[in-house]
Amino acid sequence: MNCLSDKICTPEEAAELIQHQEVVGVSGFTLSGYPKLVPKALAKKAERLHQAGIPFAITLYSGASTGESCDGLLALANAVSERAPYQSNATLRKKINEGTIRYLDEHLGLMGVKIREGSLRAPTTVIIEASHISPDGKIYLSTSGGNAVAFLERAENVIIELNSRYGEKFIGLHDTFIPDLTPGASPIPLRFSSDRAGKDYIQIAPEKIKAVVLSDAYDEVKPFTQPDSIATKIAEQILDFISYEIKKGKLHEGLAYKSGVGNVANAVLTAMANNPSQAPVSLFTEVIQEACLPLLKTDKLRVASGTALTLSPTAQDEFIQNIDSWKKHFVLRQQEVSNSAEVIRRVGVISMNTALECDIFGNVNSSHVCGTSMMNGIGGAADFARNARLGFFMTPSTAKDGAISSIVPLVSHVDHTEHDTMIFVTEQGLADLRGLSAEQKARAIIQNCAHPDYREELLEILERGLKTAKGRHIPLDLSSAFKFHQRFLETGSMKS
Repeated sequence: MNCLSDKICTPEEAAELIQHQEVVGVSGFTLSGYPKLVPKALAKKAERLHQAGIPFAITLYSGASTGESCDGLLALANAVSERAPYQSNATLRKKINEGTIRYLDEHLGLMGVKIREGSLRAPTTVIIEASHISPDGKIYLSTSGGNAVAFLERAENVIIELNSRYGEKFIGLHDTFIPDLTPGASPIPLRFSSDRAGKDYIQIAPEKIKAVVLSDAYDEVKPFTQPDSIATKIAEQILDFISYEIKKGKLHEGLAYKSGVGNVANAVLTAMANNPSQAPVSLFTEVIQEACLPLLKTDKLRVASGTALTLSPTAQDEFIQNIDSWKKHFVLRQQEVSNSAEVIRRVGVISMNTALECDIFGNVNSSHVCGTSMMNGIGGAADFARNARLGFFMTPSTAKDGAISSIVPLVSHVDHTEHDTMIFVTEQGLADLRGLSAEQKARAIIQNCAHPDYREELLEILERGLKTAKGRHIPLDLSSAFKFHQRFLETGSMKS
């Protein structure tokens, strides 16, 4: 650090290094490990320039979503012209749906690949939150892996937010291996969640580091809350089904879980932690959520492999206090590895993904409301859905106090086709779609997953399709395909 001491500066000074229309990459993945101070200063710079009549906006790349101090403030300041590959900020989302920010919704496992192979513009400047840096240019990341290696590999200028909250204690937490590009790429040498393939740091030329900003900021993660009754019921059905499949010899014991994000994922992990007979489990996932900690404390967690450690401030403090004994249970990877189709398939992951809506034939929409309004993005769901050993899509059967049915005749936007979906689960029940024809899938989904308020009409639409559709392979009545969505837009409810 001594030779970099002359690079220490304020966030405002670092922000001055970033120019209008630059492509800027930031570390971070789902509210963890992203820079907090320089983006805030950059937003203030944009506001100042805009008041003077001077244009200023950047293209912003990340691993996935970032917090309010990055995505939110930059969007509010009109400092972003283009964003990729995933976001979850309300202000940013509003501007995307207004059309004032161009949004590139990319598969998370492929974003870094596209940058490295040149099919997406590479960042010219990157802002990386690090836990430690060495004088010879070794960068030790904080609470996420994300696309840091890909960004650092291509960028000319590097700004480091050095977070003292983590410091040298985080050394050894990361595995920064990144796959070869094609052609002739070697297999990624991972078979189990605990395997490591690379170093625990990223090596760059020290002269690329243009600024070092000192920080002690927390990741802006909300505290863990206990799952509600609907999430708990969905989780129970998932775990019961997995247990049944193991007893029948259809699944092996000890497969790794992809836990997903949100209440249902938390409910699954919580149920595991609370089950006295639960055998120790491994995770091969994207986001390691706070609900993993009860598993760890009850000796039910072998290892959690992911690209983000997403903890509330209180949990962050607890993790740091116990890091000497806990660190061996965690591996943070680059998302090209955590979301690699090759590795997901080889490890044999049981995947749980959240859907916005599913249709009766097995297609899933995970990103758009009524087909046009972006929610968050496709994320890494497709990386896992297509390649998992067993894949679940889960959602409450209704939303907005019953005004929206999550099971519809045809999804308004397709993120995952019927070819890539296996199991649908709502609080109403579970439908195993494997080995079923389109009509069989429809009957199983309607009967087991749809809310009773919508079940009869969905069945009527299916029967009409069986009589009127040009072909019987997909017995869809075209006149009814978006009947639910149109009714909602006209009346505020999908109910007839």
